[in-house]
Amino acid sequence: MTVTTSSRVVWREAQVVDAVAATARSRILRLAAPGWPGSLPGQHVDVRLTAEDGYRAVRSYSLGLAGEGETIELGVDEVPDGEVSPYLVHDIAPGDALEVLGPLGGYFLWRKDDPSPVQLIAGGSGIVPLRAMVRARLAAGTSQPFRLLISVKSPTDAIYRDELESLRADGGVAVTWAYTRSAPAGWPGRVGRLTREALDTAVLPVADDPIVYVCGPTRFVEFVADLLVARGHPPGRIKTERFGGA
Repeated sequence: MTVTTSSRVVWREAQVVDAVAATARSRILRLAAPGWPGSLPGQHVDVRLTAEDGYRAVRSYSLGLAGEGETIELGVDEVPDGEVSPYLVHDIAPGDALEVLGPLGGYFLWRKDDPSPVQLIAGGSGIVPLRAMVRARLAAGTSQPFRLLISVKSPTDAIYRDELESLRADGGVAVTWAYTRSAPAGWPGRVGRLTREALDTAVLPVADDPIVYVCGPTRFVEFVADLLVARGHPPGRIKTERFGGA
């Protein structure tokens, strides 16, 4: 992959080519962006919308896919009363245009030449950049252990659920679900907020020296990061990406 983290970062016009409902309040958008230089797993873009009166709004969204090519994939979760996300989730349609700036971010990245075991922990739509890492890991065919822990309110709130469920049979990535409000019928586990015990069961042990990526709402990320440090994971091995919304 020849993608870099700093070159050719300019505003580009992109056109929506596909808009697929992921949940009742989230959408997967695929954009055609001529001149897009590609991205690395974990990077994001700024999206700029311009109203007819000239008013502009800019928001950051993680990339659901990494690699070369001129196609961008975004996973957008609606934020109630937001300026941008409701439009992207409910109104924007194939053929519509917007502007994107990127790829952005040089910290929250996974690189295939790093042999470290990898632990991914997502809260809600925090799965989007972690999904890009999973896809990159599978495409690269590398052998480092990958584990993914996903915390969602309910099965119907899970973006990429069917795709991630299929990973159970793949053998390359271990997937664990955590449900905070309701679980599928016959669910054998507990329902509720993540606990130390749940993390101990689902997360790679400290002795394996994993690099841990945590992405989700700010309170979720801080809670999980604090638990990880308390369990002995070195802070320098924990990378976090958090979001508020709009």
